[in-house]
Amino acid sequence: MNPRKVILSLLAVVALVGVHFSQARLNRDRDTLGLTQASVLSNAPPVLAFTTVALGGFRGIIANALWIRSAELQEDGKHFEAVQLADWITKLQPHFSAVWVHLAWNLSYNISVKFPDPEDRWLWVQRGIELLRDEGLKYNPHAIDIYAELARQFHHKMGANLDDAHLTYKAHWADEMHRALGGGHPDFAELLNPTTPEMKARVETLVSRYKLDPALMKKVDDTYGPLEWRLPETHAIYWATRGIAEGRGAGDLRMLRRNIFQPMQMAFHRGRLVTNQFTHKIEFAPNLAMIDNASKAYLDQIAAEDDPGMKDNFGTAHKNFIRDVVYFLYTYNRQAEAKKWFAYVQKTYPQDPNVTQWANVEDYALSRLVEDVNETSRDRVRAVLEGTTETAYTALVEGDKDQFQGLMLFAEKVRSNYVDRTQNKSAQSRVQLPEMADIRREALARMLSPQSQFPPEFQAVLRTELRLPADWGKGVTTNASPVNIAPKPKG
Repeated sequence: MNPRKVILSLLAVVALVGVHFSQARLNRDRDTLGLTQASVLSNAPPVLAFTTVALGGFRGIIANALWIRSAELQEDGKHFEAVQLADWITKLQPHFSAVWVHLAWNLSYNISVKFPDPEDRWLWVQRGIELLRDEGLKYNPHAIDIYAELARQFHHKMGANLDDAHLTYKAHWADEMHRALGGGHPDFAELLNPTTPEMKARVETLVSRYKLDPALMKKVDDTYGPLEWRLPETHAIYWATRGIAEGRGAGDLRMLRRNIFQPMQMAFHRGRLVTNQFTHKIEFAPNLAMIDNASKAYLDQIAAEDDPGMKDNFGTAHKNFIRDVVYFLYTYNRQAEAKKWFAYVQKTYPQDPNVTQWANVEDYALSRLVEDVNETSRDRVRAVLEGTTETAYTALVEGDKDQFQGLMLFAEKVRSNYVDRTQNKSAQSRVQLPEMADIRREALARMLSPQSQFPPEFQAVLRTELRLPADWGKGVTTNASPVNIAPKPKG
């Protein structure tokens, strides 16, 4: 035998033996560093499982074929089969974060809307969120795009009102969080140091099922709150904050920044969860307690932005938020605070004529309402007056007398403003609106009639608050003048 061949054969044997011993260590290091791409497929057909192992590096080709097949199944309306293929694709490419983002978006946005029943839709939206939160982040704990998509689904899909079934999503999520937290604003001291079996069980549920860190929850609430943790926008803020802290590598942090101040704006507009004591339905109201922190959230993200153009965009968003703050505070009869923020926005954004042209907060607040209702449209102005009046009476029943007074005063100013603006218009435009006393009387007649949508308990409280006879509004005395319909504002 040729000695040269013998030597080469021996070297080959030594190399193979060396690879055998080093491969085990390399595999352990790959697992430790999260570099393993070969997750074992579960519930896959035997042919696919065998092919996956046999082809090894050709897993990407298999995944591409499954992508194509998944799209075909979805077009054919075979949603469950498409979801199963999606599960296999994520196992074939577990460290490709874009796969998780696309598939979760597909479940929540595309497949869910194929189902008319809101309860069915909720299952698909829930699955999209779980795919990102429970599985995507397990394999990609620092992927910025996964954090951003998770925050966006809470903010946009669940929190916004663009989906016909959004109230169903909010109701389910509120119920889950109420059971997990025991209310809308948790006792963070107990969550961080649970002393009872009940609190320990709550912490276990938060950490294991919802992947929430109580310490980070407290930090988010301290920074941006007080937050209502039963609402999806709060969880958008949480996941965006977590993504900024833990995200590394490729990805646009602007997506995460937007998913802090945009949900903050939404939470300001309707971030207070109220259960109607008569209908027992969930209702949403402004959370005026978070104005300072919401404004700070805008300013923090503006300061963190390097792009001058994006800084300007964020600044515009902040300015519009403060304008809403002034408008809301004035409507709620919190005029001292409204004046403070009005002065702030005029000083901070002096170049904006939409802010600086108004001499005082009263004129500015009225101008905002005029923008919304078209000052020359009598029908629209009357609709606003009636709606404001009904909202005022509802606030009175709920015990918020400041809001009641503020809304009644505001309605008076709106009507006066309309009359001033239309007195020199055409004859048709000069048709007078009813007096506010008549509008209030008509609103009460609707709310207190036997055919009203308001339950008897609501009506009884309203009659008591207004000192009305027990039979007022029941078809006998609706033309009588109620007592104390519009008491004078305090002070």
